[in-house]
Amino acid sequence: MPHYSSRRVTDWLLLAGFCGFLFFYGIAYFGLVGADEPRYAQIAREMLSRRDWITPTLGGKPWLEKPPLYYWQAMLSYRMFGVSDWAARLPSAFDATLLVVAFCLFLRRFRYGSEVDGALMSAATAGMIGFARAASTDMPLAAMFCMALLAWYAWYETRLQAYLYAFYIFCGLGTLAKGPVALLLPALIVILFVMLTGNSALLRRTLWLPGILLFCAVTVPWYVAVQWRNPDFLRTFILEHNLARFSTGLYHHRQPFWYYGPVTLLAVLPWTVYIVVGLSNAARAWWAERREGLRPEDAWTVFLVIWLIVPVAFFSLSLSKLPGYIVPAVPAATLLLAEYVRQQSDENNRPSILAAFLHSLVAVAPLIPALMIGYLVQQHRIPWLTGTKILCGLGTLVAVGMTFTLRTRAGFRALRFVTLVPVVLLVSALVKIGSPVLDDAYSARPLSHQLSELESELPPIAVFHVRREVEYGLAFYQNQSIARYERGEIPAGAHLLVSPHGSQIEVAAQVPGRRVSYLGTFSPQNLDYFWVSMPVSGHH
Repeated sequence: MPHYSSRRVTDWLLLAGFCGFLFFYGIAYFGLVGADEPRYAQIAREMLSRRDWITPTLGGKPWLEKPPLYYWQAMLSYRMFGVSDWAARLPSAFDATLLVVAFCLFLRRFRYGSEVDGALMSAATAGMIGFARAASTDMPLAAMFCMALLAWYAWYETRLQAYLYAFYIFCGLGTLAKGPVALLLPALIVILFVMLTGNSALLRRTLWLPGILLFCAVTVPWYVAVQWRNPDFLRTFILEHNLARFSTGLYHHRQPFWYYGPVTLLAVLPWTVYIVVGLSNAARAWWAERREGLRPEDAWTVFLVIWLIVPVAFFSLSLSKLPGYIVPAVPAATLLLAEYVRQQSDENNRPSILAAFLHSLVAVAPLIPALMIGYLVQQHRIPWLTGTKILCGLGTLVAVGMTFTLRTRAGFRALRFVTLVPVVLLVSALVKIGSPVLDDAYSARPLSHQLSELESELPPIAVFHVRREVEYGLAFYQNQSIARYERGEIPAGAHLLVSPHGSQIEVAAQVPGRRVSYLGTFSPQNLDYFWVSMPVSGHH
């Protein structure tokens, strides 16, 4: 018993250390990037300043694209730590950690021996690490979605109603994270699994009135309250940002049908090779025994395959595609791998040399662009120089060493350890080497700092022909609404203007009768900033 207790403590310390490093380490090293991060962060700040937990607003106007779960979490983070970009990222990091803990607890109860593998493999994927560090709604949805499916499967194996309660609670929280998709996709997964089991009674028992009432208790109050305050909510949220986003290219995120194939393979890095092997192995086993029906010992694997395929297939049908949409499917792939490793370890099998070498190459390869990220961001390519060749040679040697380690007696038991080493090195390189480059190239934070050096209290800021990432980023870092000339939002008074490098003449044409004075340049993003005066007397 003491040995068992000591091992459990060690496991939890290991998980805590890796989650702390993979999800939290360096989240303040570079500013908010893209359009979504600063926009969501600013919405939470405005809700907190108004003490309004119902209506999300941006620039003081209702912003009804997403439900409030992320905003609520960010508001709590701001109250505890103050408003900052890293505090805006804490909810996603926390949700990812909570999900890893849920994997460990679930696997310890239902697939004993694979709990640490499953938890750490799920944590150490490109998709999980990337979105755990983002101020967005994707990780809150993924966490609630995945915990709902774990709860349902736990109920399937035990028939304990507490798990069914948990299923409906997490579906409700997922619906508060991103809307109806958090209920629709789990329902599709459960229905397909029930069809394969041939036990239709499972579906009738899942549609359990106390659980449905609990789901409504979690979700309905906010949806009713926000609709009461904003009569346009259901039209905006359901028709535009769910149905229209799915069925049209309204929001300019069109991608080919096969888009999520390569995106999924990239999202499960560095485990891609063995996930494909494990998936192929499961498919062959199921096909060989298809006439006998679904065996109880295969149910978990089949459930994971359905869990992986349904979100990818569903969003492949959408005309609007973004990488974050399939984050809820990523853990299914790593849990499938953990089950495959458990089975192979129980049978004392060793990986084939080909699969081991391919896996090792895939795990090591991202280190090369990570170490050269400065050149990659600035030149958009990797230079084939002597240094690059040396790095490729060293990477190949490391991959060979990993291959021989996997081929020793430890076999599959060593897979987690040898793969986490390059993952740790990769994250370290991206955080320490990449953060300054990413900050300058993609965040408005350094631009905001540069503007703040002009004077302690800045006047209104406007933008002209810049990326919306700059507009939303300045809105967050300066905590003010940013006017955009293209929308006719030219401030009546004196203001600062940010526009592309060399655009002073074009800017002056937008504000006839006003003096446009060049103040400086933010060269990493080819932006200039100007002082635009009040209208000169006699001009309007």
